Amino acid sequence: MRPELRERVITAARELGYRPHAAARALRRSQTSVLGMLVPPLLNPVYTLIVRGAFRRASQRDFTLLLAEDIEEQHAEETFAQLVLTGRIDGLIVASARPGHPLIARLAEHGLPHVFANRAVAGSGRNVMMDDEHGVDVALDHLYALGHRAIAHAGGPSDLDPARRRTDAFRRWHERHGLEPSRVVEGDFLESGGSEAALEILRRWPDTTAIYTSSASQGIGAIHAAWTLGLAVPARLSIIGAADMPLAAYLVPPLTSVEMPLFELGVAAVDALISQIEAPGAPGAPASPTDGPAAGDLVIETRPTLVARGSTGPAPRL
Repeated sequence: MRPELRERVITAARELGYRPHAAARALRRSQTSVLGMLVPPLLNPVYTLIVRGAFRRASQRDFTLLLAEDIEEQHAEETFAQLVLTGRIDGLIVASARPGHPLIARLAEHGLPHVFANRAVAGSGRNVMMDDEHGVDVALDHLYALGHRAIAHAGGPSDLDPARRRTDAFRRWHERHGLEPSRVVEGDFLESGGSEAALEILRRWPDTTAIYTSSASQGIGAIHAAWTLGLAVPARLSIIGAADMPLAAYLVPPLTSVEMPLFELGVAAVDALISQIEAPGAPGAPASPTDGPAAGDLVIETRPTLVARGSTGPAPRL
């Protein structure tokens, strides 16, 4: 249309508060402007921050985010049919850490744009992650500076990628410092997992003076375990957790933890997914192989930082 007519239309739309009709735009662009996000069961508060970042960024870029909870009772085929085959979404963020998920193979077959957030699928070229190793180093360097040498790790399940990367980083740190790295006990990422892992650590290695947990929820459980055993925190046992959350500041004692860029991870995952959707060529085309990390993999630039609180202190003399 003529420029003057276009300006009149825009002015009228602004005065009337007009908003574009999503269904009409979808027909014109052959897109729904909807992104899907598959997350683990939302008992783990870590994912609320990731989801917040993803929601905020999707809205800023005129997309709607549809959240789906990945639960054991729901079969992968059902999830795939609901999100993908019905044409309800333009792309999918897979934040679920459940290993060997059949949905991964189905996504590759279907060619839907997708990224993996807070997990790594080898060779996918679609991984958006945080610098977990630096987060582990920050936590252990803090304990080391306080004089701790008998440090144990309450890790997450070893078949989950984030837990495995943190445990590997824990072992590498000990190797660099010439310390025995064998004090590792697995548990789930929740408070119960942290409590059970801490109790097992203290049963097997009673001279342990500090525990690094793979999540803040596990750190809460570890504090509870110390309380049940009558061990003062931090006078007898220091506890530090990964992935800080607001609740950590209000515990007794407040939990020292590592602040991870969870919100930024959600933002970056949305940006990476929209880049695939808007890229020329066939949607969901696999990345080109490289000699190093798969092309397209992204590690968030914001690095984890220490939030020192009352649950860590100087190593006791046993």
